Amino acid sequence: MFLNDDFLLTTPMAKKLFHNHAKNMPIVDYHCHLSPQEILEDGNFATITEAWLGGNNYGDHYKWRLMRTNGVPESLITGDGADFDKFYAWAGTLEKALGNPLYVWAHLELKRFFGIDTVISRATAREIYDAANVLLATPAFSRRNLIRGMNVKVVVTTDDPADDLHVHELLKAESAFTVLPAFRPDKTLNIDQAGYAAYIATLGTAAGVTITAFADIVEALSKRVDFFHTMGGRLSDHALDIVVYEEATPAELDAIVTNALAGGTLTATEIAQYRTALLKALMRIYSAKDWTMQYHLHAMRNINDPGFARMGADTGYDAINDRNIAEPLAKLFNAMESEDAVPRTIIFSLNPNDYLPLITLMACYQKDVVQKLQLGNAWWHNDTRNGMRLQLSTFAEESLLSNFVGMLTDSRSFLSYPRHEYFRRILCELIGEWVELGEVPDDEAILGQMVEDISYNNANTYFGF
Repeated sequence: MFLNDDFLLTTPMAKKLFHNHAKNMPIVDYHCHLSPQEILEDGNFATITEAWLGGNNYGDHYKWRLMRTNGVPESLITGDGADFDKFYAWAGTLEKALGNPLYVWAHLELKRFFGIDTVISRATAREIYDAANVLLATPAFSRRNLIRGMNVKVVVTTDDPADDLHVHELLKAESAFTVLPAFRPDKTLNIDQAGYAAYIATLGTAAGVTITAFADIVEALSKRVDFFHTMGGRLSDHALDIVVYEEATPAELDAIVTNALAGGTLTATEIAQYRTALLKALMRIYSAKDWTMQYHLHAMRNINDPGFARMGADTGYDAINDRNIAEPLAKLFNAMESEDAVPRTIIFSLNPNDYLPLITLMACYQKDVVQKLQLGNAWWHNDTRNGMRLQLSTFAEESLLSNFVGMLTDSRSFLSYPRHEYFRRILCELIGEWVELGEVPDDEAILGQMVEDISYNNANTYFGF
């Protein structure tokens, strides 16, 4: 039966592991894009369309991509179409999405949040739309209550180094779950992007540092890390996309910064030199603070120029990159290991072909801390049953899966938390198969502890919240 209690649980052990161990474990969402302001304001969504397809300052580009693929006009995706018409178009898209994880996620969200078991289609769209909207208007469906209802204990948002984190300060009064900031210094690293000079001025103001040279940038970032730390921050996050490594002297770095702040043009080598030096400086800072550094690699972003010009970033025009990363990443880690300054690290790659190079590379720098370096969960386009099984199998075969910090949402949607259930079911499915094959003991106590650790305990311990 579709989405019954045992869906994806194909063996007796898988059923035991999920129902007795994984199902009720709390959630640590250690990387997401939820708006702290929206969490604080705790408003209700006007309609299920707003909750699923997006509002004024966010949207779900996973869904948008599928709708475009199904020929839905942009007016019914991100445009000014009526909410029900958009929902109807999404329902029609889902009719053709069998086998896509969004089909499962959408139905899981209906079932877990709204108690609606109806299969989504154009024929049922009005019924579902009206029933969900009635519930969304009630206090139990405010944004914070959506989080509380999913047994979430920690939410880590994505925050700019220059942010004053005032909203996070106010959110400390929330007792059911903790909201913490993560340090995302992409704008500082992206020296080749428009607006760099203006952003550096903003960063300097926030840190109380006049920035004219490379060392000033490092000082400003260090001060902002100190501030984030006082606010409970314990993670950074970097959308590197590609990895470069190029050494530079202090004089060369100062010349690069001076040129960039004046609006000059940089060579590819100069960009690589700057990014390399700044990553190394940040690794030193994170290591000293015992923070975790997250790398999100190999996204090829905004590759539809007209679409990007019309919609901006994070709107569904990103794909998987296939450039080399192992050699430059090894140079970076080797240089920092020479200083004993490799921080706790999680590396996510959008390209699953990177899993083996990454996890074998990370094994060369493991020491002192349990699973100090980790292969991040199946990310973005890999958030599928096969993608998750590949990541879990690779982790198990090349490292110690029992130490894995598990799933995150990486989402802008308050309704994304059933993805943790999806992940946990797939984890239990895989372990149950190992039992049937005789690869691991048929011992619920041992395997149940492993599942509980991956579901919650490891993240809670590893990040030092």
